[in-house]
Amino acid sequence: MPPAAQPDTAHRAGSFWYNRLAPFGLGHTFYCLVHFHMSDSNSLINLGELSKPATVLIEKISDAVGGIFKPSQIKRIAKAEAEASLIEAETQIQITDLHRRALHRFVEEEAQKQANIESITADSLPLLEDNSSPGNVDDDWITNFFDKCRIVSDADMQQLWSRVLAGEANKPGAFSRRTVNLISDLDKRDADLFTNLCRFGWMMGKMTPLIFDAQNEIYDKHGINFETLNHLETLGLIRFNSLTGFRVTQLPKRFRIHYYGKPVELTLRKDTDNDLDVGKVLLTNAGQELALICGSQPIPEYFDYARKRWVDKKLITDCATEQSKN
Repeated sequence: MPPAAQPDTAHRAGSFWYNRLAPFGLGHTFYCLVHFHMSDSNSLINLGELSKPATVLIEKISDAVGGIFKPSQIKRIAKAEAEASLIEAETQIQITDLHRRALHRFVEEEAQKQANIESITADSLPLLEDNSSPGNVDDDWITNFFDKCRIVSDADMQQLWSRVLAGEANKPGAFSRRTVNLISDLDKRDADLFTNLCRFGWMMGKMTPLIFDAQNEIYDKHGINFETLNHLETLGLIRFNSLTGFRVTQLPKRFRIHYYGKPVELTLRKDTDNDLDVGKVLLTNAGQELALICGSQPIPEYFDYARKRWVDKKLITDCATEQSKN
């Protein structure tokens, strides 16, 4: 016998299935399945062991995630009711078989999405800073974030989503909704390719990948070439100008840039209002946001390649060259 009180599971979407399945003796089966998959005892996250920022973030997510499911559940219920009205004339066995198949699909899909949400959330918690402000993250941002990432099962891509979530909690507004939507269109190969590009990135006010010649071996052996740069531009992560490239303007005579914390001081020709060739690639706003959390690592030989280019152009003095080697 099913329990006397109708179970409130899967954020009300289950009530439709419970009512439909109860006449055929499947209501209690539905209750047990959903209770097993959705119960707090199966959660990956133990609130009692977390810091205050982590607890606030989880509470924030819990409030917003409830809203993620409502629109899709309304559509699901409406569709199911329409289908049920069409098959009312069919036999009881046919209805039972259809609902049994739909029941298992529904529970498995929602359980997987829940597992993805919890995994991404759990991985983000160690990345929170003591002074993070998860309570200031916009509710609509949270809702949109989990609407996009709940279908992501790949472990590496979940790590990327976790870094975005933690980054937004540490600095609300760090990742735009457009960037979140763009990430949802990336596959693992896209993410790896962008990470490889960022290995050539220098900090010069903003992260700037210095791609001087897309055909040079130093870029190609790391997967960066004309074809892949065109692909990254199509994704909306970079601007690629293979002909004239880009220049930074209004620079002082001397200024310092960094390659993964390693400084290089450039000396330009004029006292003021200088410009500098920065290669064929610039990051878009979304690219800038993702570059800071993509997990890229430096390429030692590339530092030497870029430095030699500036030495040949007499932008680095002999003294500065010796200092940069130490």
